[in-house]
Amino acid sequence: MIELIEKTILAGLGVMSLSQKKAEEFVTELKDKYKVGEDEGKAILEKLQNVAKDAKERVGEMADMEVKRAIERFGLVPREEYDRLVKRVEALEAKLASTDPGTEC
Repeated sequence: MIELIEKTILAGLGVMSLSQKKAEEFVTELKDKYKVGEDEGKAILEKLQNVAKDAKERVGEMADMEVKRAIERFGLVPREEYDRLVKRVEALEAKLASTDPGTEC
């Protein structure tokens, strides 16, 4: 019975995060409608929140991967590399400015 309720809830809620207030309402509803004990309701809620958290992390990781792929496809440079190159150019310009204009590099 509990497994059926869990599956129904997962299907109904999808993969969304629950606020604390909504979570409390959800546990109360489980207790009232389905005669689920408070411990069981909290266990179901915790499981749902963990599923939502894991899904959120996976979506974030997938988004990061896709952005990196797009950057590579467009031939763009990551910010870290750009910053490193700017510092290198600045150092070379400073070195060039400090040399004697009549001296070749």
